[in-house]
Amino acid sequence: MADRSLEGMALPLEVRARLAELELELSEGDITQKGYEKKRSKLIGAYLPQPPTANGAAVVRCRLQPGEGVPRRPFRSAHIGVCDIREAAARERAASAAGNRPLFYFRFGVDQALPQERRAPVTPSSASRYHRRRSSGSRDERYRSDVHTEAVQAALAKHKERKMAVPMPSKRRSLVVQTSMDAYTPPDTSSGSEDEGSVQGDSQGTPTSSQGSINMEHWISQAIHGSTTSTTSSSSTQSGGSGAAHRLADVMAQTHIENHSAPPDVTTYTSEHSIQVERPQGSTTSRTAPKYGNAELMETGDGVPVSSRVSAKIQQLVNTLKRPKRPPLREFFVDDFEELLEVQQPDPNQPKPEGAQMLATRGEQLGVVTNWPPSLEAALQRWGTISPKAPCLTTMDTNGKPLYILTYGKLWTRSMKVAYNILHKLGTKQEPMVRPGDRVALVFPNNDPAAFMVAFYGCLLAEVVPVPIEVPLTRKDAGSQQIGFLLGSCGVTVALTSDACHKGLPKSPTGEIPQFKGWPKLLWFVTESKHLSKPPRDWFPHIKDANNDTAYIEYKTCKDGSVLGVTVTRIALLTHCQALTQACGYTEAETIVNVLDFKKDVGLWHGILTSVMNMMHVISIPYALMKVNPLSWIQKVCQYKAKVACVKSRDMHWALVAHRDQRDVNLSSLRMLIVADGANPWSISSCDAFLNVFQSKGLRQEVICPCASSPEALTVAIRRPTDDSNQPPGRGVLSMHGLTYGVIRVDSEEKLSVLTVQDVGLVMPGAIMCSVKPDGVPQLCRTDEIGELCVCAVATGTSYYGLSGMTKNTFEVFPMTSSGAPISEYPFIRTGLLGFVGPGGLVFVVGKMDGLMVVSGRRHNADDIVATALAVEPMKFVYRGRIAVFSVTVLHDERIVIVAEQRPDSTEEDSFQWMSRVLQAIDSIHQVGVYCLALVPANTLPKTPLGGIHLSETKQLFLEGSLHPCNVLMCPHTCVTNLPKPRQKQPEIGPASVMVGNLVSGKRIAQASGRDLGQIEDNDQARKVRTEFLFLSEVLQWRAQTTPDHLLYTLLNCRGTIANSLTCVQLHKRAEKIAVMLMERGHLQDGDHVALVYPPGIDLIAAFYGCLYAGCVPITVRPPHPQNIATTLPTVKMIVEVSRSACLMTTQLICKLLRSREAAAAVDVRTWPLILDTDDLPKKRPAQIYKPSNPDTLAYLDFSVSTTGMLAGVKMSHAATSAFCRSIKLQCELYPSREVAICLDPYCGLGFVLWCLCSVYSGHQSILIPPSELETNPALWLLAVSQYKVRDTFCSYSVMELCTKGLGSQTESLKARGLDLSRVRTCVVVAEERPRIALTQSFSKLFKDLGLHPRAVSTSFGCRVNLAICLQGTSGPDPTTVYVDMRALRHDRVRLVERGSPHSLPLMESGKILPGVRIIIANPETKGPLGDSHLGEIWVHSAHNASGYFTIYGDESLQSDHFNSRLSFGDTQTIWARTGYLGFLRRTELTDANGERHDALYVVGALDEAMELRGMRYHPIDIETSVIRAHKSVTECAVFTWTNLLVVVVELDGSEQEALDLVPLVTNVVLEEHYLIVGVVVVVDIGVIPINSRGEKQRMHLRDGFLADQLDPIYVAYNM
Repeated sequence: MADRSLEGMALPLEVRARLAELELELSEGDITQKGYEKKRSKLIGAYLPQPPTANGAAVVRCRLQPGEGVPRRPFRSAHIGVCDIREAAARERAASAAGNRPLFYFRFGVDQALPQERRAPVTPSSASRYHRRRSSGSRDERYRSDVHTEAVQAALAKHKERKMAVPMPSKRRSLVVQTSMDAYTPPDTSSGSEDEGSVQGDSQGTPTSSQGSINMEHWISQAIHGSTTSTTSSSSTQSGGSGAAHRLADVMAQTHIENHSAPPDVTTYTSEHSIQVERPQGSTTSRTAPKYGNAELMETGDGVPVSSRVSAKIQQLVNTLKRPKRPPLREFFVDDFEELLEVQQPDPNQPKPEGAQMLATRGEQLGVVTNWPPSLEAALQRWGTISPKAPCLTTMDTNGKPLYILTYGKLWTRSMKVAYNILHKLGTKQEPMVRPGDRVALVFPNNDPAAFMVAFYGCLLAEVVPVPIEVPLTRKDAGSQQIGFLLGSCGVTVALTSDACHKGLPKSPTGEIPQFKGWPKLLWFVTESKHLSKPPRDWFPHIKDANNDTAYIEYKTCKDGSVLGVTVTRIALLTHCQALTQACGYTEAETIVNVLDFKKDVGLWHGILTSVMNMMHVISIPYALMKVNPLSWIQKVCQYKAKVACVKSRDMHWALVAHRDQRDVNLSSLRMLIVADGANPWSISSCDAFLNVFQSKGLRQEVICPCASSPEALTVAIRRPTDDSNQPPGRGVLSMHGLTYGVIRVDSEEKLSVLTVQDVGLVMPGAIMCSVKPDGVPQLCRTDEIGELCVCAVATGTSYYGLSGMTKNTFEVFPMTSSGAPISEYPFIRTGLLGFVGPGGLVFVVGKMDGLMVVSGRRHNADDIVATALAVEPMKFVYRGRIAVFSVTVLHDERIVIVAEQRPDSTEEDSFQWMSRVLQAIDSIHQVGVYCLALVPANTLPKTPLGGIHLSETKQLFLEGSLHPCNVLMCPHTCVTNLPKPRQKQPEIGPASVMVGNLVSGKRIAQASGRDLGQIEDNDQARKVRTEFLFLSEVLQWRAQTTPDHLLYTLLNCRGTIANSLTCVQLHKRAEKIAVMLMERGHLQDGDHVALVYPPGIDLIAAFYGCLYAGCVPITVRPPHPQNIATTLPTVKMIVEVSRSACLMTTQLICKLLRSREAAAAVDVRTWPLILDTDDLPKKRPAQIYKPSNPDTLAYLDFSVSTTGMLAGVKMSHAATSAFCRSIKLQCELYPSREVAICLDPYCGLGFVLWCLCSVYSGHQSILIPPSELETNPALWLLAVSQYKVRDTFCSYSVMELCTKGLGSQTESLKARGLDLSRVRTCVVVAEERPRIALTQSFSKLFKDLGLHPRAVSTSFGCRVNLAICLQGTSGPDPTTVYVDMRALRHDRVRLVERGSPHSLPLMESGKILPGVRIIIANPETKGPLGDSHLGEIWVHSAHNASGYFTIYGDESLQSDHFNSRLSFGDTQTIWARTGYLGFLRRTELTDANGERHDALYVVGALDEAMELRGMRYHPIDIETSVIRAHKSVTECAVFTWTNLLVVVVELDGSEQEALDLVPLVTNVVLEEHYLIVGVVVVVDIGVIPINSRGEKQRMHLRDGFLADQLDPIYVAYNM
């Protein structure tokens, strides 16, 4: 298309032709933007006028003088929002004198096009890499408006000052190319639209030169020599004022050029070195370029210096969020209870409708013309018999050549043939398949209108009901399933199709057409004449006058993707054709060019139905031809001298793109150009641009006739063709802000957000129209209010087939006045169009009900959002026609989502820039936040059969996480404004008041205890162990003497066979030898510390007792992993150093490993203490075995890494160790005759005690199963339990998980192998966390068939200060489960709810409290006791509490706080140890063994890990559980906070393409279930989240790794 800014230039024709070719190449993507700019500037460089003005502030105005446009009808002053044209002009003059922008107003009358020489060319300011103007080459003109583009650019210019500092998401493999600054061209400074050309009005347009271009000279000379931005004609000039150029100039004059497309880094760090620039900087002033990337020095919110890219980005995000976006909200509504969601308050300043109540508008009378046929079939019969040679339809091939001409004679005879065959040749004579009134499907491709037409009229003649549908392309076509449901509900059993289409349908191997998904079983019937029987001579179809029988069913796709069938009766069909004939002035034998889909809507009504009534000749242009040659329809109009053309604004736009100054184009024959989507407000610019270009080719302005239609109401309104060119169309420039409140306000101020609407003509003949409020009762709107247009006429649909309820709501509406009286006795039909009836009965449409999104009480139209997104010049980032805008409901409000297809050549950075600018633009223009903006790879969005984006399918894919975007930007912070108020910390209530309050309200103080050790009667042997032997070493010696051959330990290997075993005497003898070795080779004194680095097994146990015999203090340490020395060895070294071990004992193999080359790379091997290899023991016995002097001396040290990543060692005295063993012995009833299977790591906590100590104390046999052996044989543990007929077994969560995942499908084969778990009485999971109820339940369910009793599975609970507080014993009640309200829990309250109630959280009791243990729940801050309805810290008092931390630093305050705390009120004498875990106690209905009511302890989570967000306490596991449920490919999740941001890390089990799908889903689920906004979503590979030996997540390790950039994430999204 010749560039419209060049209209005023005398360019030679060959230059124009070359320019048009360039445009096309650019739009097709055959040339880069840079290449285009270069070639273009070369071509027109010589013809550009030199800018004369010095200051560059060119004023380009467009004014309307009084008398220039004559209104079509006099104004009625009752219409609010319409100002008198003379007043307007006067105000306009005053405004322009004051230097303001000219007013926009309703006006009827358009400035005539200027004579050629008065159109001033305007030179654009400069070219830019960032908002480079693309001429309309690849623009979708439907959404294009220069006023709007201009407004958007101006809005973005405002953002220059307050830039959005949004960190760009990190993606794996995204290459950051180091680019020299000079390579970047600066962004265009113009805030204007694509063009300031073809200015109309009385003021002479002056060429402008931008002041900014002087600052840019060195850029331009280096980058683009003499390039200019391409410019196109403006539709703004016709809607009442240009304003673009002079506003552009004003902006230029006041601002230095600054790039507002790159969000700067707002982190405050300085740098000595030059850092690679990842963002182009637009500014040429000497400010330091903000740097992304390796920030050398930076401080966190807490003033802690950090140094990493991730933390720099997070800091940036934090700073961005410091500027809150929340409107002041005062009132709340209660969501169930407790948590108050804020409810949006109406804005007191919001515009309210003020006009009088509207009156229904009546169309002209439908004239009864004498020769109108009584029915459409009668018309066909008439033309088929009296003018059989008259052409009815000409079809085109893809080369634009006529393929076939269907005459009225052929149409008549073939339709009869089809009718006869449908009625008589399907089924049998007695049992025909199709009877009159039955529905049949019409399945014809878009390039075969002739076959469709024959089939359609054949159905009408046979009196069967055609249901035209799209051709199903594949078995799982996007919308085809819903179409199938429609066919099923219509009872369709026969599908008519053409030969070619039948051959092209997907076939099964046997040649059958498969049943499509959701479709009924169909008989496919080919309608080609050669396949049909000739009707007998005496057979004629029965042609009746039009009646109320159904003529056809037109399908309609709803917003949610469901498909409805609108039934149209024969009388409605005929009346509609008559109304169209009258409105459009159709006459016999006129030629009409139809580009639209002939199966439905305007294409069907004009091109198939009305055309036959008037014996017109239709030239049908298939979509395929339009793709190849967009000008084809214009060429056919010229070739056939067509009077009428039916097009969409898209077709006009395509013609503009392809138009190459063709001389032979002459559109003077057109008297009517019907714009089918003229009701879309954004079609106005296509109409204007098209008129602009083709006016010189004979196109008259009054020919363009937009129409409004809907499937339910058929044609709603259409602009009439007139011969009077002095009656220009109506325009309105409305405030978009007003429209969101449903109010019409003419935009008279200097506002950016306006919507220009054109009229779609008058109400149809014979119809009455009114507008009613879109929701609630159908009450008439006021004159200045937007409502849903409703129509009362014969020529409309009558129902949704088979859906009486929906039919009533749509087709049987009785609009009411404000007093409640109906305005008519006849029902109206809702059209689904939003609009108003303007002056002179002109109908204006501003949007569709389907595109409506109600966000915080304001209505936004999807099309308007699309237009704003497109006005932010997408350059080469996205495809203009492929943008989907829809809303999803998150947290009780609709949230806007934008999905666009990204061009393959756009870089991630560019796209991100574009996305962040779109957010700014939509925020400025619509004052609404976008929740999510996603870019998907080209050609991946689901399409409708005609190539548009399938909206509901796209939404579905988004919600189920199958969209696979390549770029996502989530902005929950800006648009989620109804979160509950952050909880205010109340002034601290004293502990005494809490206690009194609890007593007054009848709540018991939360305390409980296990059985009293003193009262439990032991047998003689046990009493002897308890009274005579204070030390475990003495118990072992006693057992070696009394029962030397009693088996204590059996170790199994991975095959389930016995690898090793120890009797009492064997253990005693080995321990003696080790003691000798320590004394002689190690020269150790009593009290020295010895590190035991052994694999799980017998050696470890012998070494432990050897240390006790020698008087040394053992520390068990997990050996380094041979395959992973680099990460596991430093932990070993650290424990050895922190524990001050004087010696290290291990096996020969590990000994070598510790001194190996790999070890030397990980740690300094020269600093190991003395290493003793116990594979080679001395043969002699010690002179004496050490006996401690005092039971309170140290027995061993227990080192463990907590879930928060802290390495902590606790001291266990001899007295505590013996008390611990006794407590477990009593709880589990352990005797020498018993066998216990243990599948645990033996290095710390209860695992170590069960593995090494309990057997010696109680005498029972322990069957030891190292958990590492389960990796090769997952069934090992359960087979051992079954084989040894074990009644009690202990495992860890990781073991249980391994069995659940590894043996899930093998239960049958295990049963066959004789696996029997029916003898298991207790299966205890040893843990230091909240019971994982989902895992224990799935384990129980899975192995129920193998005899496992579900009540057998339970958990224990221990921590650093007390290694086992609870443990499910053999006697006593089963473990209980309660459901608590998760929201109350955030406020540290415990409220029990029913199972399955919303926000309920199941919690399982952590086992029974051990004998000798007392528990109290205390407030962690005030240290006061709490009632049992409060969540508090679990404090424990028992004989087996650890005696303190073992640290090098000896931090006494921590020591006394954790191990020697006292309550601040109540029982202030007892010494308690603080567990650091939050929990609560509940007295259950069950009774203990001693008849008391049972107190259950519920552990909720670690105090260190609980996150304080919005004043509430959140437990990571709750958020993680929600996230894991959000999508099937999330295998694991961990959350933590950084500054005040919530970071969610998810492990992805799937392809990396799925990574970005998780970002919106994770954000949604956390918002919905926890009322929290996720700050950062990190998607990583499986296995990245660190897990300790107990199967607990190491969230702090993960956090450190994330901040240090060590995770190698697949994707990191920073939610704005």
